[in-house]
Amino acid sequence: MGAHSRKCDWCGSGTPIVRDMEPVNPAFQYWCEECARALIIKGDPIETYRELDGEPIYGRLLDEHCTLKRFYSFATA
Repeated sequence: MGAHSRKCDWCGSGTPIVRDMEPVNPAFQYWCEECARALIIKGDPIETYRELDGEPIYGRLLDEHCTLKRFYSFATA
């Protein structure tokens, strides 16, 4: 199934913008913008990720909402 036809694994309705490449729970790999923003604000951002739309939407969310800067990895494979 392609990422474009998936739904957010958390809310079940949003279109995913990012995939967690090292998920703690494999059932939650794909995140829509709203759920990804909530993760960042909660203080539990995705550290190794792949942007799904080709635009750095998740990267912008990290810049806007992440107060604790960590080392993030953009997966290219």
